[in-house]
Amino acid sequence: MRSYALARNQVISRVFLGLGMSLVTACAGVVAGQYVPPLLIGLLMLVELGMIVAAMFMQRSRSIGMPFVLVFTFISGMTLYPAIAYYVYSLGAPTVLKALGVSAVAFFIAAAVASRTSFDFRFLGGFLFVGLLALVLMGLVSFFIPFSTQAGLIYSILGIAVFVGYVLFDVNRMVHYGVAEEHVPWVVLSLYLDFINLFLFILRLFGVLQSDRR
Repeated sequence: MRSYALARNQVISRVFLGLGMSLVTACAGVVAGQYVPPLLIGLLMLVELGMIVAAMFMQRSRSIGMPFVLVFTFISGMTLYPAIAYYVYSLGAPTVLKALGVSAVAFFIAAAVASRTSFDFRFLGGFLFVGLLALVLMGLVSFFIPFSTQAGLIYSILGIAVFVGYVLFDVNRMVHYGVAEEHVPWVVLSLYLDFINLFLFILRLFGVLQSDRR
């Protein structure tokens, strides 16, 4: 039993080490993104989406591998650059760094709660999926009907709640039920997407709150 717990802890450590590596790679991608033409950014977004879909199918039969994850996170960083540059311009670099710090703290607290409690968060799965669909639909509507301040606030808070929930769900499931070694890259990718989306929704919330003060 002790050796099993030790092996499980080693796998979990590998997950969080992989997550740290993926975030460093994404930061490198953000730096590289400033040199990428806007048209190519659009193409990279399609590549990014295609890689997510491919990963969903690949992980069912074999490991996607950490090289795949690191290539994805580098591309993700490049496609994140326009959004981050926009918020740096509109909100200022200190506010963007503050949003990053808030995201890191929220992620850490959710992960700590999920890993230390005996409570099973699997019941959140259905609610989170419905919340994610609601976010997608609201995002599509916003392309045609711009959000009011109130709608933007609701959208941002819902996004934060959904991705904090996904951190609870993913970390809790990993700690309680373990992770096969071949699935470590997939879990790393899932947690990376949880963090990045949480960061983007917190940035959006800061933007809505700042625009409301003007």
